Amino acid sequence: MKPGIHPAYGPVVFRDKAGNFAFLTRSTLSSDHTIEWEDGHTYPVVDVEISSASHPFYTGTARVLDTAGRVERFERRYSRFEGR
Repeated sequence: MKPGIHPAYGPVVFRDKAGNFAFLTRSTLSSDHTIEWEDGHTYPVVDVEISSASHPFYTGTARVLDTAGRVERFERRYSRFEGR
């Protein structure tokens, strides 16, 4: 790699405030805010709006749309135009 052109890559804590969930990983993102992690070290923290702890798809609270009913209603409504 060419020196001096790449962003710093280091440990960062991503915190999902809605799901009360945080995880430590490595990233090029940085932050002015810091947090003391479970291992006793201080890391920059990045707050995120949604993660796997709060996303409806991963938590099982996602709503399923009734697509079959919509298709049947569409066919009923526009079936009279088939012969034209």
